[in-house]
Amino acid sequence: MRILYLHQHFSTPEGATGTRSHAMARALAARGHAVTMACGQYAGAATGLGGGFRHGRREGPVDGFRVVEWAIPCGNAMPLRARAGAFLRYAARATRLAMAETWDLVIASSTPPSVALPALAAWRLRGIPFLFEIRDPWPELPRAMGIGSPPLWWALDRLADAACSNAATVIALSDGMAETARAHGARAIAVLPNGCDLDLFDPRIAPWRPPGLPADAALAVYAGAQGPANGLGLLLEAAARLQAIGAPLTLLLVGEGAETPRLRERAAALGLRNLRFLAPLPKRRLAALLASADIGLQCLAPVPAFAELTAPNKLMDYLAAGLPVVANLGGMAARLLAGGRYGPAGIAVPPDDPAALAGALGALAADPARRRAMGHAARQLAERRWDRRLLAARFCELAEAAVPARPRLALA
Repeated sequence: MRILYLHQHFSTPEGATGTRSHAMARALAARGHAVTMACGQYAGAATGLGGGFRHGRREGPVDGFRVVEWAIPCGNAMPLRARAGAFLRYAARATRLAMAETWDLVIASSTPPSVALPALAAWRLRGIPFLFEIRDPWPELPRAMGIGSPPLWWALDRLADAACSNAATVIALSDGMAETARAHGARAIAVLPNGCDLDLFDPRIAPWRPPGLPADAALAVYAGAQGPANGLGLLLEAAARLQAIGAPLTLLLVGEGAETPRLRERAAALGLRNLRFLAPLPKRRLAALLASADIGLQCLAPVPAFAELTAPNKLMDYLAAGLPVVANLGGMAARLLAGGRYGPAGIAVPPDDPAALAGALGALAADPARRRAMGHAARQLAERRWDRRLLAARFCELAEAAVPARPRLALA
């Protein structure tokens, strides 16, 4: 099949952001499909292409498939209006590509939700079936956070209705996201969560730490976006409590976002000596850092909808790295960390309780044996339940099933 894969924020493992679409495109290509990945320039991403742009576009082969990249910068640190403009420019360029070449299937991976526009155009005007993947449900999450306005939410609701009701299959990253797809009229839904990249993240790889970290303190790493949705002020409050009692723990925040300047200012005002910031790292470098860490940190703002409507990449990276996880989440993440036959893989605390967050971190910092047991359980979960290679095989099956079989010609 000729497949057009639309993901504005695509990155290879050389970048510092999620690589799910890279893994899925590579799996499709390995099964003999001709895949074209269409993307923009996402902050922290590395598309695998070099050289300059010609008329705002460059393209080339990457890991067995074709990548088309447009010079459309976008990132979480940009104001919402600027990001919306980038979303619409990408949708316009992707629509032209969808109309210009012959495709058997379009895969549209959201966020942003505007990625559905070229998929819907190809379906309506050319009859090309499409898969719609929901990574973050819009407008449900912006509405829950109070971002945007009722007219915008209404427009996004209508776009979600069109995308979900006309997709051959909606792929949701959690059961909660599947429920939103069902509410928007999806006919066929498959839950295919984020998986663990066991080839990249492994507790046995050569460890690395940035210089200057205390050698006698446990290291807890948060690796991800630093925006309003991440609620990282809670980590600063927890760090202040831990510093006050002399807990042997250093918190390292890896990444950037709209809240980074404010967080740095607040940390300085609190005089936090046990909390450090580090710029985003390429995934391979991050894997080495996690191999040297003692605890993985998962933090989100205390928004009730986050419990079932989010599926953070970083949680899977921590599991694959064999790290015990401390998370301020209920719902899916809390159930996962509770473990099963392998024992608990971490500790879930209430969403808006910095004292409980500090308590969980302090308890693990002081108990290496408990950390090792939870880390072992985390890696077992990664290998036996969340191996991305198995999820990619299922993704390929869904893509292949979305295209009607061509009738064979009768022999005379």
